[in-house]
Amino acid sequence: MKTYLAEVLGTFLLVFIGTASVVTGGFGGALPLGQEGIGLAFGIGLIAAAYAIGPISGAHLNPAVTLGVFLAGRMPAKDVVPYWIAQIIGAIIASLALWIIVSGQVGGHTGGFGANGWDETKWGMSSAFLWELIGTFTFVTVILGVTNAKHTTAFAGLVIGLTLAGIHFAMIPVTGTSVNPARSIGPALFSGGAALSQLWLFIIAPLIGGAIAGVVAKAGIFEKD
Repeated sequence: MKTYLAEVLGTFLLVFIGTASVVTGGFGGALPLGQEGIGLAFGIGLIAAAYAIGPISGAHLNPAVTLGVFLAGRMPAKDVVPYWIAQIIGAIIASLALWIIVSGQVGGHTGGFGANGWDETKWGMSSAFLWELIGTFTFVTVILGVTNAKHTTAFAGLVIGLTLAGIHFAMIPVTGTSVNPARSIGPALFSGGAALSQLWLFIIAPLIGGAIAGVVAKAGIFEKD
């Protein structure tokens, strides 16, 4: 139970810090952070969570990561669904907390809650899908690489967080950057509209990307000859 609670807490930290940077300090905020600031917020949120709860649960914080870890042969099947549930709960609580905070905004909150989505006048669905698949594959591959038993390092959390930040720098203009179904589910529930109608892509594409990364890792790409 401590493991699952750790995933709830860690995912809460990641989603709350990251989406708050969009809602209260990002695009349209009083002190706009911009693309780089938002990317760093997500990266720093992940680093904080990784070092806080990593020793307890591994700090997956992401259903795509959990799927990749499972397919790489690094966790039992019985833990996959409970991890997913814990991560989604953590993300929903984070979005609920942010909703409560901005509901007190003078004049009312008229923006979203950091939900993912793509502008169909600029990007096609196939472009958004491919971005999320490749971005997640890249992210999960790095995680599986730096946490491999033969490559493990005390800086793993830092490397993973910076990788997430870098992915945000590249992907924010296209999809807002998910690479994490839980991170998309929480904000979409409070944003509604297009965020909910496009949510399927931010569940399926990251899971496929994470699965491919897990299969590649299982094939021994991180093992020395």
